[in-house]
Amino acid sequence: MIAETLAGISLFKAAVDGIKGAIGTANDVGDIASYIDNLFEGEKQVQKLRSKKSGVGGVADQFGVKSVATEVINAKLAKEQMQEIASMVDMRFGHGTWKSITEERAKRIREAKEAAAAAKREQIKKQRELENNIKMGLGIFALTIIIIGLFVFLMVSVAAALNV
Repeated sequence: MIAETLAGISLFKAAVDGIKGAIGTANDVGDIASYIDNLFEGEKQVQKLRSKKSGVGGVADQFGVKSVATEVINAKLAKEQMQEIASMVDMRFGHGTWKSITEERAKRIREAKEAAAAAKREQIKKQRELENNIKMGLGIFALTIIIIGLFVFLMVSVAAALNV
């Protein structure tokens, strides 16, 4: 888990360094877009592992001073660096650019979650329809067997009555 956290932190730091190095020569936000993607991905990994870590491991892992201090400091450093990057992007491409980026990212994440939820609802609906169709088919099959059984019973009964 520590290695995964370090990978998230190093991805975040590499993205910050990349943005800082390319921001001066960037002609548009697209020139640093991959770094921004890595920045968000690194932050996401660190947050995900941090929240996952709070539920597992020994008591010393969760509540140890070193562990808590490292998590808090890394979170604060990441927040500071995000603010610094936001200022740099706004200074280079105009006020509100960073806010537009984060709002568009949040909108796309929300839309993706909504689409996934809609797909899951549709899958559940199709599953229920399939179950209902199977039940209906089994019911029709059982009814057909009963009708055929009754018909055979009547034929045998009539034949037996005529032979008597």
